[in-house]
Amino acid sequence: MIKRILVALDPDTDTTVAIQYAADIARRYEAEVTGLAVVDLGSIEAASRGGGIGSMYYAEKLREKLTSDTRAIAEKLIGEFAEQIERTGLSHVEIVEEGVPFERIVEDMKYHDLLIVGKDPHFFYGHPDQETNTLSHLVKETIGPTLVVGGSYRPVRRVLIGYDGSKAAARAMRRFVILKPFGTDVEVKVVAIHKDRQGETELLLQLAQAYLKAHGFTARVQSLTGDDAAAVLVQHVQDYEADLVVAGAHSVSKIKEIAFGSTTAKLLKESPVPLFLDS
Repeated sequence: MIKRILVALDPDTDTTVAIQYAADIARRYEAEVTGLAVVDLGSIEAASRGGGIGSMYYAEKLREKLTSDTRAIAEKLIGEFAEQIERTGLSHVEIVEEGVPFERIVEDMKYHDLLIVGKDPHFFYGHPDQETNTLSHLVKETIGPTLVVGGSYRPVRRVLIGYDGSKAAARAMRRFVILKPFGTDVEVKVVAIHKDRQGETELLLQLAQAYLKAHGFTARVQSLTGDDAAAVLVQHVQDYEADLVVAGAHSVSKIKEIAFGSTTAKLLKESPVPLFLDS
């Protein structure tokens, strides 16, 4: 059961969508929704760092301005969150913190059941166009699952679970099944993608189906063949008309994919629907 939801706020439009999903889930369980805005002092310091001694005065002035501007944006985000969530009648809390965004969010997730964040978060409020790697850190480090949403809201009626038997995939499926963020009256389909291990894949699907059934879900299963798991899964999202994808975030040693793995990174980029992730 979900009782506390954390929404990481940033200036992107998908933050409004994140609040909509949070409200949808919170209504089901009478949960409390926390809106968190973080003043990124580290990025402010880096952006204002000057050259020699003569530039220190100007660097300090820039630091003061960036800090002031960033705090103003954080307060504005909090105000917009409070206004939007207040209309739902749900219990809510607003927090403004200072520090490294992913560290503050990870710390606060110790006391929440679910994190909801936009697909392209920009937590350096002073430079909203600057990309950050906060999302990858969050999925890797936070102790709870993360619901990553895009720029539009859609009710969740069909759920597609990508399952390969790995710890990350199993953890994501278990978290979804135990927390039941959208209840048990959703259509669920579990797919496993393989190259040439049909028998092993069928067994994994049977085990997953039995586990879902034990928790009140009626699930269909299907074995899919392909070399590019992400491409196959994204195509099946469209074919199945899924509203949500549940997947594990796998680790590999590639620059953009350090926390995600190639499959999850591609899903984040190409999936037209929200992702329920765990690592």
